[in-house]
Amino acid sequence: MEDKIVQQAVVTILNQIYEEDFLGFSYGFRPGRSQHDALDALSYALLKKKVNYILDADVRSFFDNLDKGWMIRFIEHRVADPRILRLIQKWLKAGVMEDGKWSEPKTGTPQGSVISPLLANVYLHYAFDLWVDVWRKKWAQGEVVVVRYADDVILGFQYQTDADRFLENLRERLAMFGLELHPDKTRRIEFGRFAEENRKRRGEGKPETFDFLGFTHISGKNRLGYFTVRRKTIRKRMRGKLRQLKQELQRRMHDPIAQTGKWLRSVVQGYFNYYAVPGNLDSLAVFRQRLLALWWRRLRRRSQKHPFSWTRTLVLGDRWLPQPRVLHPYPAVRFAASHPR
Repeated sequence: MEDKIVQQAVVTILNQIYEEDFLGFSYGFRPGRSQHDALDALSYALLKKKVNYILDADVRSFFDNLDKGWMIRFIEHRVADPRILRLIQKWLKAGVMEDGKWSEPKTGTPQGSVISPLLANVYLHYAFDLWVDVWRKKWAQGEVVVVRYADDVILGFQYQTDADRFLENLRERLAMFGLELHPDKTRRIEFGRFAEENRKRRGEGKPETFDFLGFTHISGKNRLGYFTVRRKTIRKRMRGKLRQLKQELQRRMHDPIAQTGKWLRSVVQGYFNYYAVPGNLDSLAVFRQRLLALWWRRLRRRSQKHPFSWTRTLVLGDRWLPQPRVLHPYPAVRFAASHPR
């Protein structure tokens, strides 16, 4: 507990320093910035900028491969207090306890610690952010947009040549700092207002999609036939959440119905608070329906003599489970409000 308090104090101090340095396209674990801010910025850029290609860059095991030597050098660039530097060095060398055995990895930062997200942001600020900001101004032939949330990075390019050249340069840049891109998860796709007709002309089917911060981003059209970016809950995320709730419902099978209903209401409301964006109501309805079916099966199993009917379960659902409704404004509206210029 004492260590966490000290880490939080150091984070509070360092935030005052690095918030003056961090660039605008960095959103992860920063005061006053959330995942939805990053999602809004990405959607706005895809709609308003000349983006025809998306580079979905995934850094392989970033927190495990982070070089401690470079980390200290980056911190020393802005912090001269030897006491702060000594504390950070101790935390980087703290090691981990697995199965009762302590080990001290030569690379990486302890995940789950209070200071770990800030250290990751500092590392990527110098290893990636500053470099990519210069690259797009000096080397790019067309427009380039960047949105980074921690080690999850999405880049948009106007020209395919820029995207391919950047990918090669990025691999070289990350290798300098002990990092590498995941070969299977890093990919360049055609995405944007011309992607559908271009792929249709080549006989390649619908445009590919990409995932970012829990949502699958789809190149589509609105009711008026204009290009738009549709967002759906990632199927794997939904299945994983339902799997967790199934196990918890099994554990709560013999609890009073009202008690379980109150718990489910808070769970569903929390889920909707994040995923209830415009255009995602169908996914929310599927989640609610499947969760209600899981609850019904648990109620049926606990009463062999008097089977619990589905009609009665629907009544419980109407009472305890919130109905899907949009809880977030359209990205362009909220982004314009938070960025008046």
